[in-house]
Amino acid sequence: MSFLRRRKAPVNLTPPDSDHDEEEKEKKKERVKVKNEKKKKWSCVDNCCWFVGFICSVWWFLLFLYNAMPASFPQYVAEAISGGPSPDPPGVKLRKEGLTANHPVVFVPGIVTGGLELWEGRQCADGLFRKRLWGGTFGELYKRPLCWIEHMSLDNETGLDRPGIRVRPVSGLVAADYFAPGYFVWAVLIANLARIGYEEKNMYMAAYDWRIAFQNTEVRDRTLSRIKNNIELMVATNGGKKVVVIPHSMGVLYFLHFMKWVEAPEPMGGGGGSDWCAKHIKAVMNIGGPFLGVPKSVAGLFSIEARDIAIARAFAPGFLDKDVFGLQTLQHLMRMTRTWDSTMSMIPKGGDTIWGGLDWSPEGYYNCSAKKLKSNDTYRASQNDKENLEFMKNVNYGRLISFGKDVAELHSSKLERLDFRGALKGRNLANTSTCDVWTEYREMGIEGIKAVTDHKTYTADSVLDLLHFVAPKLMKRGGAHFSYGIADNLDDEKYKHYKYWSNPLETTLPKAPDMEIYSMYGVGIPTERAYVYKFNPQSECNIPFQIDTSADGVNDSCLKGGVYSVDGDETIPVLSAGFMCSKAWRGKTRFNPSGIRTYNREYDHAPPANLLEGRGTQSGAHVDILGNFALIEDVIRVAAGASGEDLGGDRVHSDIFKWSEKINLKL
Repeated sequence: MSFLRRRKAPVNLTPPDSDHDEEEKEKKKERVKVKNEKKKKWSCVDNCCWFVGFICSVWWFLLFLYNAMPASFPQYVAEAISGGPSPDPPGVKLRKEGLTANHPVVFVPGIVTGGLELWEGRQCADGLFRKRLWGGTFGELYKRPLCWIEHMSLDNETGLDRPGIRVRPVSGLVAADYFAPGYFVWAVLIANLARIGYEEKNMYMAAYDWRIAFQNTEVRDRTLSRIKNNIELMVATNGGKKVVVIPHSMGVLYFLHFMKWVEAPEPMGGGGGSDWCAKHIKAVMNIGGPFLGVPKSVAGLFSIEARDIAIARAFAPGFLDKDVFGLQTLQHLMRMTRTWDSTMSMIPKGGDTIWGGLDWSPEGYYNCSAKKLKSNDTYRASQNDKENLEFMKNVNYGRLISFGKDVAELHSSKLERLDFRGALKGRNLANTSTCDVWTEYREMGIEGIKAVTDHKTYTADSVLDLLHFVAPKLMKRGGAHFSYGIADNLDDEKYKHYKYWSNPLETTLPKAPDMEIYSMYGVGIPTERAYVYKFNPQSECNIPFQIDTSADGVNDSCLKGGVYSVDGDETIPVLSAGFMCSKAWRGKTRFNPSGIRTYNREYDHAPPANLLEGRGTQSGAHVDILGNFALIEDVIRVAAGASGEDLGGDRVHSDIFKWSEKINLKL
C-alpha cells in the first residue's frame, strides 16, 4: 500500500478566461458605441447633401402641385387675399374700350438699366464674347470682380474705350425690358402696349452706352444717327404718324440732347433741319426725369455714397473700405464710376437760383411728417393747415453738403468758413503705398482734405468748385460735355455747342407748336436732397469723407441718418422732375419759344397691398413707376391718339407750383 499515491490534479496551464472575456466584451461594446456615434454624427458634406436633397424634393413637389392645380386656382387665391377680383391690366382694359395701336413708340432707357455686352476684352475675360457684363445675372461680377471692374471702366483721359476693350450696348427691346431676372424695367409697359396691337415694327428701344457722354455715343457708336434713322423709318412705315417718345430717368436728358443734335447742322449735329421734331414727334412723355439734376449724384461723385450705402457702412464700420476678399470695395467703385462721364449729366443745374442758398430753398418749410388727405381726387398736405405751422421748421436744403449737423442748422451769419479753392495739394498721405486702389483723394494730401472740411458747407454753386477740387480729371472731361448754369441770352452763339444741349436752362425747345411734353413722376416718398458729412480718418486708404449716419433730427424731422429728405420718387426730388413743365416751359417763354404744351402728371405712391402685387401697381418709386397702372394707361392713351387735354391736363399732388413760384428765374 506504500506504493499507492494520491493522483495529483492536472495542472491548468492557462489562466481562467473570465476576466479576458469581460475585457473582450467591453472592447466590443466600445467599438459598437463608437460606430453608432459615427453614424449619428454628420459631416458638413452630409448636411449639405441633405439640405440640397431636401430643397430639390420640396421644389419638385411644389412644381408637381403647380402643374396639377386648375388654371383658375392662382386667380382664386389672389382674389381671396385681395378681397375681390384683381383689376384688368391697362392694356386689357383699354382694348375693351376699343383702343388700338396708332402712333409708333420709342423707349429711351436711363442710366444703368440698359444691358452692356463684351465685344473685345483682355485675357481675363476669355469666353465672354457677346455675353452681358451689365444686366442679366451679373455672374461675371462674382466670378472675377477685378476683371469685371477693369472692363466696365473707361479711359480716364478720353472717357472712351480703354485699349483692347470694347463693351457695347445690347440692341432691341431685350436691352432694357428686364434689368435682372425677375426685375422688370420696361417689360410691363411693353406687354400692355402689345395688348392693344403693338409689336416690334412700331416699338423701338433706343439703347445706348449709358456710361459715356451723350455726344460721344455718336462719335463712337453713331447712336444718335441710328435713333434719327429709326424714327424716320417708323414714321414712313406707319402712314406718316408721328412717334411718341418715352424717356426714363437719365434718358430724359439724353433725348433732350438728341432733339438739339438732330436739328443742328452737320458735322456737330444731325442736319435734320429746324422742323425735324415738328415733323416726326407727337409727344415726349418724360418719366422720372432729372431735368435739373439730382443731389444724389453729388454724394455719389464725392464719396461714392447714397443713403443705402451710408447705412451699410454704419452697420459694418470699415467693412466696405477694407481689403475684404482682395477688394477695397468702395475705392474700386469710385475708380470705376469716375470714368463714367454720363454721371456728370445729373449734377444739379441752375445753381443757387434753383436749389437755394445758405439760408433759403424753395422747399424750405416742407413737413416730412405731413399726412395726405384725399379730397375731390386731389391731395392736400396737412402741412398747409394752420394747426401744423408751429411744428414746421425751415430746413436749409440749399446746403447740399454740410460738415456737421450744427453747420447744417446754423444761420449763415454764424458760420466761420475758410475758402478751399486756393488750398495747397500734393503732400501725400502717409503709407499710401499700401493702398491697392488709386483714387484722386490720394493726391490731395492732408492740407487739401482739411481745406474741404474747413469750408463747412456747400451750395449748388460751390459744389461745382468742390468737385473740381476733389476730382479734377473727372470734371475736366465733364466740362467739355456738360454745363450747369442759366443762360443770360439764349441767342448767344456759344449755346450752339453740344455741351449745353442737355441743360434745359441753357437751351430752347424745338419749334414744334403741335408737340406735347409731359413730366410724369412719382411723389410721396422721402427723397435725398442734402447731406451731413463727417471726416473719416480711419485709414490712409479710405475715402476721407462719408455721410454721418448718426446725424438725426428730432421727432418727425426731415433729417435721418445724415440725409435731409423732401418729396419725390426716392431718387429725383419733385423740384427737379416738375419745375420745367410747371414754370420754365409753361406757355411761351424764352426756353419754349413756340409754346409747346406742357403737362405735369404726378403719381402718388402706394406700396403693394400684398405679396401677389410684386413691386406694386400704384408705385411711385423711380423704377417701379414703370409698372404703375395709372401711368401705363396715360401712356397708352397718348400712343393711341389722345392729347394732354384728353387726359385731364395736369394732375398734381405735391407743392410743385408753390415751390416753382419761389424761384426767381427770368422767363
